[in-house]
Amino acid sequence: MRKVSGWAAHAPGAAVVPWDFERREPRDTDMAVRVRYCGVCASDLSAIRHGDPAAFPLVAGHEIVGEVSAVGDAVTRFSVGDQVAVGNIVDSCRTCPACRAGRENWCHEGVTLTYGGVDRVDGSRTQGGYSTEYVVDEHFAYPLPSGLDPAGVAPLMCAGVTTYVPLRRWGAGPGRTVGIVGMGGLGHIALRLAHAMGAEVVQFTTSPDKAAEARRLGADDVVLSRDEQRMAAQTGRFDLILDTVGAPHALEPYLSALAIDGTLCLVGIPEQDLRLSALSLIVGAKNLAGAGSGGTAETQEMLDFCGTHGITAETEIVPAHEVNTGLDRLARNDVRYRFVLDLARCAA
Repeated sequence: MRKVSGWAAHAPGAAVVPWDFERREPRDTDMAVRVRYCGVCASDLSAIRHGDPAAFPLVAGHEIVGEVSAVGDAVTRFSVGDQVAVGNIVDSCRTCPACRAGRENWCHEGVTLTYGGVDRVDGSRTQGGYSTEYVVDEHFAYPLPSGLDPAGVAPLMCAGVTTYVPLRRWGAGPGRTVGIVGMGGLGHIALRLAHAMGAEVVQFTTSPDKAAEARRLGADDVVLSRDEQRMAAQTGRFDLILDTVGAPHALEPYLSALAIDGTLCLVGIPEQDLRLSALSLIVGAKNLAGAGSGGTAETQEMLDFCGTHGITAETEIVPAHEVNTGLDRLARNDVRYRFVLDLARCAA
C-alpha cells in the first residue's frame, strides 16, 4: 500500500482536516499520479457538507492535474514524468454499448467515481484528489495539453467537459446563436467554448457588473435576465441555450427565447426539482434536455479543443491548508470563477 497525505472531512458538515491514509499499489494498468492541482467543485462542497455518512472519512476532489510517479507493468500510454489530468470517473464496466462507444459516463452498470465510489476490484472506497497522490487506471487519465496553465486545466476535467458535450451535441458553431445562463464556474467556461466554436454567443446574467467581463470572455451580447423588456425581446432568437445555474429559477423565459426546434439544455443542478408549463414546450416545438459529464472520448476531444484554442478556467489558487476558507467562500458564491487547490507544496 502507498502512504498518502490528504485533506478529509470525517463527518458531513465537519471541517476538512489533514489525514494520512493508504492507496493501493498500481495494478498492471494503473499509474500513480503525484497531484499538483485539484479543482474545488460545487459537488465537492455538497458531498462534504451533505453527503452520505457512510462515505466518511471523505477526501473530495475530481479535477486533478499532476505528474505520473509510477506505472504498472501493462501501462502503455504513459511514462513516469508525464503530465496528466484525471476527471470525475475512474472506472466503468468497459463492456456495455456506452462504454464501448467511449461514453462511459452512461455506463449501464454505473461508473466508479473519483471519490465516494466503490472500487470494482477490491471493494474499497475511492478517495479523491485533495491529496498528494492518486492511483488510477490509465484508461481514465489524459495527457495534459501542452502550453496550457496546469491549474487552469484542472476545472476543465468537470466543468469543461460538462459544458463542452452539450455544446457539441446540439451544434454550437458558425451560423448558430447560443445563450449561456449564468456566469459562474460552469458558465464562464461554456462562454469561452461556445465562442471558440464560432457561434454567436449571448450571456444571460442577473448582474449588470458582469457585462464587461462577459464580453472579455467572448460574449457577443449580454442580456440582463431581470430586465423583463430585454428578455421579451429575445423571443425566438436562440438555437441553443445552456443553463448552468444551480439555484431555483424559472425556465419559461428561456424556452420563449428559443427558435423553433431550439433546445434548452440544463447542466446546473438546483436543489429543488424544476417545474414548468407544458405549453411552454409545445409552442414552437421546443426541446428541454439535460447533460452531465462525458466519457473518455468526449473528454479527450474537449482537452484537445481547449489546447488548440488556449482555453482554461479562470482560477484562484488556494493553498491546501486553506481549503476550508475556499469551501466557505464557494458556499457564498465568492469566487471568480474556480478555486484550485495547490497540492504540490504539500507533497514537497
